[in-house]
Amino acid sequence: MFPDLISLKLFIQTAEQQSISKAATQCHIALAAASRRIKMLEHCYGVQLLHRSPKGVQLTAAGKSFLGHARGILYRESVLKAEMSDFLKGIKGYIRLQANTSAITQFLPKELATFSQNFPDVKIALSERRSHSIVHEIRDGKTDLGIVLDGQNWQDIIRFPYHQDTLVAVAPSEHARELQDLSFPELLRYDFVGLDSDTAIMRLLSSAATKANKVLRLRVQVSSFEAVCKFVQAGFGIGILPTMIAEEVAPSMGLTLLHLKEEWTKRDMFLCVSDIETLATPTKTLLSHLTGNTNLALSKPLPSTAPITKSRS
Repeated sequence: MFPDLISLKLFIQTAEQQSISKAATQCHIALAAASRRIKMLEHCYGVQLLHRSPKGVQLTAAGKSFLGHARGILYRESVLKAEMSDFLKGIKGYIRLQANTSAITQFLPKELATFSQNFPDVKIALSERRSHSIVHEIRDGKTDLGIVLDGQNWQDIIRFPYHQDTLVAVAPSEHARELQDLSFPELLRYDFVGLDSDTAIMRLLSSAATKANKVLRLRVQVSSFEAVCKFVQAGFGIGILPTMIAEEVAPSMGLTLLHLKEEWTKRDMFLCVSDIETLATPTKTLLSHLTGNTNLALSKPLPSTAPITKSRS
């Protein structure tokens, strides 16, 4: 027997209040009924969830685990309720889309705006994730469509060419002359402002530094492109960013773009799904819009070593 939502809410309140009586009051349930509900949860799973004492209750090890799952179930129920509410308001399609930061900051805003103008009755739930996480979410059926950078494990994934971006270095304009013609290995003599270590850009930089037998000197690590630019502007080091982002912010911040010749600075992006045949019509429509490909049924999964064949600006 699966526990009902009222019992799950009651258990969460009990854990937070450390009291069944206080939780019962919060949930507008009689104390005896609340106690029965908690006991039914324990009976349902055959474990003790609470340590009971005259002073209140404490979670057992099983109770702590149950609490996390209960919160997750209620969160998913709230998402479900919100989605169903959208349908009541006239929404005729719902697409779960996950994308990496580079795609979100460079390409998606205009492309999704155009799609929404053409299909106002389709709602897109967009989440920002790391590329490797997106691939796992697609396999697990937790998202409908993903946009990721190359270099992933493509097993059980169908992918379509999306965009190619290029990384550039940014530095304060007063240092432009001394840095302008340097290669990436030569730039490694200087300090860098980096992103979080698990980002695709940082993995590329670390790999390139290792191949050059040099150390990547990270003076600061931050979580956004904007923060990288601000620390570069403040003189903390050189930053590496996608060209479109750098071109937007560099002039206003007194930064200079340093174009790199290394091949690894060109990055391929792909749109990914788990199965074309089972995609809902709105998702297929968005996929066609983003790829410019109206004949998705004839498309074949690309091997992991395939170069990108379509680049749009």
